[in-house]
Amino acid sequence: MEICRKDLLARNLNRMQKMFPDEYNIFPKTWSLPSNYADALNYSLKNKNTTFIIKPASGAQGRGIFLTKSLKDVHMDGMICQIYLKKPLLIDGFKFDLRVYALITSLDPLRIYIYNEGLARFATKPYNLPTKMNTGNTFMHLTNYSLNRFSESFSTDRESGSKRTFSSLNRILSKNSYDVVRLWNEIDDIVVKTVISALPALKHNYSASFPRHDIIQACFEILGIDIMIDDDFKPWLLEVNHSPSFSTSEFVDKEVKSALIRDTFNLLGVNGTDRTNVLIDDENRVKERVTKHRKNSKESNSSQNGRQDSFANNIKETRAFYDRKQAEWEESHLGGYRRIMPVPGKPEIYQNLIDHQSTTSLQKETISTIQKRLDAAALRRSLSEKVPPAPHKPKKISHETSKNVFKPVDIGYLPTTIADWEEKERKMMMDSRAFLVESCGIRLAIYRNLTMENFFVE
Repeated sequence: MEICRKDLLARNLNRMQKMFPDEYNIFPKTWSLPSNYADALNYSLKNKNTTFIIKPASGAQGRGIFLTKSLKDVHMDGMICQIYLKKPLLIDGFKFDLRVYALITSLDPLRIYIYNEGLARFATKPYNLPTKMNTGNTFMHLTNYSLNRFSESFSTDRESGSKRTFSSLNRILSKNSYDVVRLWNEIDDIVVKTVISALPALKHNYSASFPRHDIIQACFEILGIDIMIDDDFKPWLLEVNHSPSFSTSEFVDKEVKSALIRDTFNLLGVNGTDRTNVLIDDENRVKERVTKHRKNSKESNSSQNGRQDSFANNIKETRAFYDRKQAEWEESHLGGYRRIMPVPGKPEIYQNLIDHQSTTSLQKETISTIQKRLDAAALRRSLSEKVPPAPHKPKKISHETSKNVFKPVDIGYLPTTIADWEEKERKMMMDSRAFLVESCGIRLAIYRNLTMENFFVE
């Protein structure tokens, strides 16, 4: 949802754009309504020739979307306002967008693949610049298949119809002397940066959902990413769709999506598995961990740090080994996919964005805590001196200066980063305790005692 809800996607991309304005010039300017209504209205008053497209924050299939040139009466809840790209690239006079399929197989390390084939979806009415007279013409301005299939002009032709494959589109662009290779490199860049914008939340939710899955990746996701190309041949991100449609109502759908699903399962190494055997394996793994914990608990406390270091190293080595094996399997079973992250030959190209994302949330929390404690310390000193505190503006602390203000007298305790292995060990201990409580019959004994006590009281 962090990137598939339109409002959350806008929040994440806007945040990254403030920190990396050049890197994140990949999406039209967007506001969430009604929280950012004042900013959007001010922009519309300064840019009176701008057309805006209003979308439901959690809508799909083109429902609830409309165009407007005035935002004075537009302040509905749960909507986003986005600058309308009024000069799109046209083919045969029709507007179109691209449905790009991205497969995420791992978050840490981040691995993303793009399917080479996809769908170019065309509007069914020749395009004209938006005016007050034609902004309501959805067949002209919107490219959603769910809307345009009801148009009388909808065509099922493979080469010139309302839905075409990327192969067909690339042939047309190359024939008209467009740089197709550069276009797809820019689209790959957009996909990677979009996922990175929500990477901390994705990692957190993954760890919360699969606390015991610490060897290979527990799940995957196929995203449907919508891209629009403007008349300067620059691609723009429109939105991201989770669980994109795999219906095959048209022949071109069946051609693209059947191969996509087949290649996805081959790349993931998915095979038939008995659920019972999986549950038995999980139970055996918990028993093994409980046994190891009992054995380790008999050791002296002086070796605790050594055990923790050894545990962390084992986890890292095991995880690295299986990650490497999984990556090798994926690389040898790409099918119609291409890997875009890590970038082939340039694995560190996005590392600065990832590193910044991994520390931003902790820095914000730390800086806020530092500021509050500094203000509280100043207030305590003022009260102890019986002097009323002078009004002052809170001093802003940057990420750089925050490292040098750790004063034990004024600040006291500050939050520290929790290592991944420590969190995994804590969760394992919780599982061990739950298993012991269940296997020793403690819960059943307590239940029986309470029941008998109530019986005798009655």
